[in-house]
Amino acid sequence: MTARAQSAASRSDLTGAYAEDLALYREKFQRRLPAALEELQGPTCGVVKLPLHVAWSGLTSYDLGNPRQRMGLYRTVLHEGLHEDLSRYLNQDLLLELWPTLRRLVGRTVRTVWEDAFPALAARGQAAA
Repeated sequence: MTARAQSAASRSDLTGAYAEDLALYREKFQRRLPAALEELQGPTCGVVKLPLHVAWSGLTSYDLGNPRQRMGLYRTVLHEGLHEDLSRYLNQDLLLELWPTLRRLVGRTVRTVWEDAFPALAARGQAAA
């Protein structure tokens, strides 16, 4: 095999591995989703203390009365929370309210998974664009 052919084969292997990793990453977030936004019955006020498996670095307590901390809580839970954490710490109404800004703060995979699963979020994102 020529050097050029080896390089092309190597690139296609990397592309295949990357696509597989991306699919697994996406599946991780899909498995955590609630069946419906109505399941998100988390608090709307007060201070929320996240467990270490969710907030393993940085802040662990968030004051929902503080807009930056509220946004940080939602971003952290969307990225790190397990299925049960989503319904415990997120609130449907707050998520819908925050989504036009929050969707720009979360990773592309998280945003896509949530917007694909919940058309109300996709509509809020498109309305803000």
